[in-house]
Amino acid sequence: MAATVTSITPRRSATTAAPTPEPPRRPFRDNPRLILAGIAILLVVLIALVAIANGTSRFSPDFLSEFVLYALSAADLTMLAALVFVLARNIVKLIVERRKALPFARFRAKLVLLLLGMTFVPAVLVLIVGSELMIQSVDRWFNAPMDEILTSANKIAGDYYAERQLLVSDHANRIARALSSVDLGNRDVRPIRDLLAPNVTLQRVQMIEVYRVVPPQAQRGSLPTLEPVVDVAAPALPPGYSRAAADRLAAQALSGARETRSVETLGNSGDLLHAAAVIRAKDGRATGAVVATDYLTGDLAARSRRMTQAFENYNQLRVLKRPLAGVYLSFFLMVTLLILVGSTWMGLYMTKRITRPVQMLAAAAREIGAGRLDQRLEPQSNDEFGSLVEAFNVMASELATSRRKVERSTIELERKHVEVEGRRRYIETILERITTGVVSLDAAGMITTINSAAGRLLSLDRRIVGQPAMAVFDRADLQPIAKLLTSGGRTKGEPSAQEIAIPREGQELHLAVVATSLLAESGASEGAVLVLDDVTPLIRAQKVAAWREVARRLAHEIKNPLTPIQLSAERLRRHFSTAPPPAKALVDECTVTIVGEVESLKGLVDEFSQFARMPSPRTIPTDLAQLITDTISLYRGIFSDVRIDQRFAPGIPLVRLDAEQIKRVIINLVDNAIEAMERRGHIVVETQLDPSNSLVRVVVADDGPGIPPAEREKLFLPYYSTKRRGSGLGLAIVRRIIAEHGGSIEVGNNAPRGTRFTIELPC
Repeated sequence: MAATVTSITPRRSATTAAPTPEPPRRPFRDNPRLILAGIAILLVVLIALVAIANGTSRFSPDFLSEFVLYALSAADLTMLAALVFVLARNIVKLIVERRKALPFARFRAKLVLLLLGMTFVPAVLVLIVGSELMIQSVDRWFNAPMDEILTSANKIAGDYYAERQLLVSDHANRIARALSSVDLGNRDVRPIRDLLAPNVTLQRVQMIEVYRVVPPQAQRGSLPTLEPVVDVAAPALPPGYSRAAADRLAAQALSGARETRSVETLGNSGDLLHAAAVIRAKDGRATGAVVATDYLTGDLAARSRRMTQAFENYNQLRVLKRPLAGVYLSFFLMVTLLILVGSTWMGLYMTKRITRPVQMLAAAAREIGAGRLDQRLEPQSNDEFGSLVEAFNVMASELATSRRKVERSTIELERKHVEVEGRRRYIETILERITTGVVSLDAAGMITTINSAAGRLLSLDRRIVGQPAMAVFDRADLQPIAKLLTSGGRTKGEPSAQEIAIPREGQELHLAVVATSLLAESGASEGAVLVLDDVTPLIRAQKVAAWREVARRLAHEIKNPLTPIQLSAERLRRHFSTAPPPAKALVDECTVTIVGEVESLKGLVDEFSQFARMPSPRTIPTDLAQLITDTISLYRGIFSDVRIDQRFAPGIPLVRLDAEQIKRVIINLVDNAIEAMERRGHIVVETQLDPSNSLVRVVVADDGPGIPPAEREKLFLPYYSTKRRGSGLGLAIVRRIIAEHGGSIEVGNNAPRGTRFTIELPC
């Protein structure tokens, strides 16, 4: 038996009234009542066909040839089309199923072909043999001997009736001649009765009826009528005799009709043979009419009618020979087609009933394989298929239970994964935003992660991820890091720290590097983490702080003896003012030299004091372009061979700064450029706006000889100078002013030649 696939709906809470789902409607092929109804309809159709076949002899030729035959032909064509459709549809389905490699497709195809072969071969053989036998039988019905016998019998019956009617007609004419001289208008009819009685008594005829002509009325256009005069009948006449037929025949003869004979059938009692004759006077005038009647007994009339009816039926059958053969062949073909259609449908139905449970199981298994574990099969039998369906349902229930457990575990894992992913993104965001470089390695020494700060500090890109760390750090400037990783691997979890210096674009980059091994609970190494901090600003600040302390002490230690030295020199000059000229000249020269150098030392001490005690900037919103214009105007007309251009970017907002300190920065940079160009060349002072970073840039560029990359970083150190004169504190003071304004200053090459200082200030 088959099983249908149904879906189990999820249970709802008791408080919610859920409507009970209607059971799925069975298809026609699975409803036994409809199948029985179809079989009953086929039986009724067969019975109706048999009834029509039995009554074909009573049908008219037109009805048989135009209605029954056409109806049967249409029914045959319809059934043939239905058979072809059913076969074609199922054959196409079988081909498609075989191409799709559905379960039991080959077995179903073989079973259908076997059943069709077992049905078609016998049905076609029976159709061919039965049709030939039917055609031969119809030919035997209409053979020559039967035709002659029926024709002769019908002729004998007709001749017998004609002979008896002719005798009756002769008796009527003879009686009419005998009554021509009799007065039919006389009320005494005994002479007429006596004249007629011998004919009846001798059984020449069975009855004689005499009519007289009644003259027409006075009205114009009226016709003469007949009036019965006397009738003489034999006692052998059957009861229920009526004069109507005789009256009509007498009037018909009087009117001059040519047919003066008739046959009156009395059913099973027999037949009456009437013959009429007109009674005429000697002058030829019609005075009356006589009707003679002879009686044929029931047996004789019945035999005669049977012979006539048999002949008529035979002639009708001869006319219907071809329609009858067509009708019987159509009946036979219809029955054959009914058998073929029924057997074909039954064969297909049986194959479906056999293979459909397996197909339903396969379809349900595919649904479960697709993840729809609510699929269930409804068992409809208690046989092996029912047990298989029950086992399948149990398996599906267990799978659904396991699936729910897995889903709960999956949800928990997803929640934890989301948390871990959130933490990972949080850590990655932190690593990407911090200025500390981080590089992680796995147990095999492969680089797994590197943040942007580490890439920037080590001049590496993210393509090194997945490469061996020793190969990456084998570069000459990064070999100290490789040595640190090697030593950190030997310490087994103890961090290894080291400060290394890496050259970058002619500058020295100081990094504090810490390598830490990652150990599992078992103590096995899982990798390492390399942390890099850029301590270059710290080193610079430490150096600046140290130089500030040195400057403060130098200023204190040098400034104290300068005044006594200057006062002593002036006293010597006054004391030797009266000395001889040579001595005076020598003293004046020495004292002037001493006082000048003391003044120079005082200036140097003042610069030391200014560097050591730089006041905090007092910032106010300032127009940077106007400030630069006012500063550059101080150089107008001083250096004839130096051209200073100003280029201001539009839209620069007011910048919070200390105007005097920034003015000192610009003067220092311009003075350095003039000295580097040996007071001959081109200087450009320009401003740039960077709205995305909220920065404004001030660039001072010259076309002098430039600064070598190795000396650029040293420019901002105290007491370092490339000039023959100077204290070397100018650029150090410039960097400190810019740093206290929250900005930065960098030095680089100018195109095509020269030096380019870039100041960045927040705006």
